[in-house]
Amino acid sequence: MGSDFTLSFLLFALAGMLVLAAIEDARVREIANWKTGAIALLAPLWWFASGMAPWPDMAIQLGIAVAVFAIFCVVFHFGMMGGGDVKLIVALSLWLPFGAFMAMLMVMSIAGGVLTAGMLIARKLAMRRADSGVENAAIEVPYGIAIAFAGLVAVHEPLLNSLR
Repeated sequence: MGSDFTLSFLLFALAGMLVLAAIEDARVREIANWKTGAIALLAPLWWFASGMAPWPDMAIQLGIAVAVFAIFCVVFHFGMMGGGDVKLIVALSLWLPFGAFMAMLMVMSIAGGVLTAGMLIARKLAMRRADSGVENAAIEVPYGIAIAFAGLVAVHEPLLNSLR
């Protein structure tokens, strides 16, 4: 089992990368590969530091990630989510046990719905102020914000406990 410092460092690194990914997605509607790559590559360090056994614990985490990748590739294929969003979700699946990951997906869905509704309302208000002709244009939702928020919610307890 890793030291408390190592576990705290890894959790704060994850939180920092999630915040950076959300900011980037909000600004340019993209999430850089190095951010999702860093999250994914830090996961095995988290596994070792938290005392996960290679079999079956680490194997289960990898299996969850493969299943999540397959499912969200279909979502990407049908244009319902961007590639950066899919990579961020898969990277997070490496960190979270199945139950926590499912809870994260629920929070992500709710946050994404709120974000989308907010963007639709903002566009409607903007259209009232000026006849901009964007009523038929599709909005591009920076779903990385919802994913990052849900990821932070999922790891909030260990993060807060590390500050004590």
